Amino acid sequence: MRIPKFLPENGTIGFVAPSFGCNIEPYKSSFENALKRFEEMGYSKWLGPNCFVGEGIGISNKPELCGKELTDAFTLSGEDAPDVIISCGGGEMMCEVIPYIDFKAVKNAEPKWYMGYSDNTNFVYLSATIADTAAIYGPCAPAFGMEPWHESLRDAFDLIKGEKNSVSGYPLWEKEGLKDEEHPLLPYNVTEKTEYVYYLPDEVKGSEMNSEITLEGRLIGGCVDCLVNLLGTRYDKTADFLEKYKDDGFIWFLECCDLNPMSMRRAFWQMREAGWFKYVRGFMIGRPLHKGEEMFGADCYNSVTDIIGKLGVPIIMDLDIGHLPPMVPIICGAKAKASFSGNTMTVDYRIR
Repeated sequence: MRIPKFLPENGTIGFVAPSFGCNIEPYKSSFENALKRFEEMGYSKWLGPNCFVGEGIGISNKPELCGKELTDAFTLSGEDAPDVIISCGGGEMMCEVIPYIDFKAVKNAEPKWYMGYSDNTNFVYLSATIADTAAIYGPCAPAFGMEPWHESLRDAFDLIKGEKNSVSGYPLWEKEGLKDEEHPLLPYNVTEKTEYVYYLPDEVKGSEMNSEITLEGRLIGGCVDCLVNLLGTRYDKTADFLEKYKDDGFIWFLECCDLNPMSMRRAFWQMREAGWFKYVRGFMIGRPLHKGEEMFGADCYNSVTDIIGKLGVPIIMDLDIGHLPPMVPIICGAKAKASFSGNTMTVDYRIR
């Protein structure tokens, strides 16, 4: 697994829009303020041509142009080339960009960090499983425009700079955001207490559990909505990846966006039956965007545990991963040790 070089002092941050661009509010103003903040911190910027574009369907531009932008960002070298790459946003149809990404060129180029979440699973996951290059499932560029930064933003930026090897969960999360077109720079509205839910082999315990659970292995995962869409396509190299790193074992980090409880249940079943969870040592499940919804006896908990609980490994749910912020930055493809006790989580990366 290739671990990219970290962002150097006064280095260049690249921005691309293979999913949504920052052409509308509040994302445009948030992104512009993020650029301003990075500049004040001494960093240069490299802007892909689609960053402020909104001409595509569910993505910033035509798929071939988005694919070229992303490939260029990874293959450019020299003084003006980006040292790391941050996505401008999530979206809906980044899957259509995949055929236009030159993964061979990306794999042959000097590795660079890529960071983004949600629809960016379409590159973060494939970067690890196709290009054998670790990538960060973490906040997109406009989030760095909030004033002030939430601790999770500092964690993500410290991680990409190489100043942090360990990240932890946060005590509160945002159920209802306040940022809108008139208030684009507002920080996360964290009002809800973080409460993890544990599902262990042969028993079920809530967040009152005091004994520590430790998972060790190679992290892999992303947004389930996107992952199940990749499953079975010519870009699905999961089986080869699992065999290559089977001695490490795997910690799957997963979270859901648009999936309701029934579609969650179907998705986890499909991934299990496709053999994706071979050599699994545990699951880290983020808070689903449809948290609290129920359908015909299915909810966001049993839709997961009824399906993957049969694998006999720890499942820890409602973690700070994904669409209900704040989010812990997760390095897809990296070896790690994840420790859980009560409502606390620490992920120690083995990347040095």
